[in-house]
Amino acid sequence: MSKRIITISRQYGSGGRQIGRQLAQELGLPFYDKEIIDLAAKESGLAADFIRGQEQQLTQSFLFSIVSGFQSGANTYAPNLLSLSDQVYLAEAKAIRSLAEKGSCVIVGRCADRVLEKRYALLRVFVCAPMELRCSRAVAEYGQKQEGIQRTVQNIDRQRARYCQHYCDLAWEDADNYDLCVNSGLLSLDQCVSLIRTAYDGLIRES
Repeated sequence: MSKRIITISRQYGSGGRQIGRQLAQELGLPFYDKEIIDLAAKESGLAADFIRGQEQQLTQSFLFSIVSGFQSGANTYAPNLLSLSDQVYLAEAKAIRSLAEKGSCVIVGRCADRVLEKRYALLRVFVCAPMELRCSRAVAEYGQKQEGIQRTVQNIDRQRARYCQHYCDLAWEDADNYDLCVNSGLLSLDQCVSLIRTAYDGLIRES
């Protein structure tokens, strides 16, 4: 089977992580989400808790060309010249590449589609859902407080959009940047998994 990476970007509360995990299980592929933090910490020397706290939090950046250079294949950078958010982005990008080198897999978030696009065959998926459903899931499954939940969901989405725009120069919610967009409000999570799996199987057969 040809190697192909499935990357999943998702609106907060859309169930994208659950979809990715179930998809990986059904396909018999490794699933990477929080594992990226642990590997990034190990390879960079940054504390895992520090990385968790800095994810998607933009601070004053150094020259964007350094980030672009790393994306194009550089393996080293000067942490003392970079902002905290830049250090985290570069550490996670390196971890994502290391995991992708192992073979086909499912990776959630962290701009993996952009990090891997020049070296790997990708199926780039975006998962969305209506705001009401996302708020309900954020409270029931993610442990968020009911009070002000819509504002919380919107703020997290804005963080993800800014992060993607800053490091990838892409509009996070623009369907043109993905191969497949699925609505987990219109479809059940199982149906979303089935749809993505069908697309993946078709691409593998054609490759």
